[in-house]
Amino acid sequence: MSDLEARLVDIVRSVPTTMQVLRTARDLGLPDAMVFSGAVYQPVWNHLTGRAPDYGIKDYDLAYHDASDTSYEAEDVVIKRVAAAFEPPLRDLVEVRNQARVHLWFEKKFGADEPYPPLESSAEALKRFVATAFCVGVRMEADDSLSVFAPFGLDDLFALYLRPNPLRVKGAGGWARTTGSAQARWPEITVEGQ
Repeated sequence: MSDLEARLVDIVRSVPTTMQVLRTARDLGLPDAMVFSGAVYQPVWNHLTGRAPDYGIKDYDLAYHDASDTSYEAEDVVIKRVAAAFEPPLRDLVEVRNQARVHLWFEKKFGADEPYPPLESSAEALKRFVATAFCVGVRMEADDSLSVFAPFGLDDLFALYLRPNPLRVKGAGGWARTTGSAQARWPEITVEGQ
């Protein structure tokens, strides 16, 4: 584990709600489950900028990957099962998605400005986020250790630097909206090109 991965794990462990979501996903036995996006990178920014650990976290993205049934009905069963494992308000903040079916709805929901081929794993989804600093996920293992997934590394995350994901179509994915929202909450962030 690199120094930055160790720092990330320490920060995530200091956020009770993120740890509760990770532990619940593990205990429910969701296949290829991980928490990613804002529930992981935002606590790092909060730590670096002296804010409360859960400041700015709007939801907890809980991914799993089950290609055996990519129907909405199967995903809805999992969504309801996960919701039943939490008390409000966390119940309403955990957003569960089967990464094996994202390609079925992504282009319709977000626009067809770039293709979204089927994903082979939850970790593969990390390569699709708009900024490299957002491309980070964490899984709780059976022994309570945390595994970190970061296809572009963690340097940008810890530098508070937003650079476009080089694997995405330039200009796709709501770059200005996404970076503007992040800068409004964390003005210390530097956005490439600004």
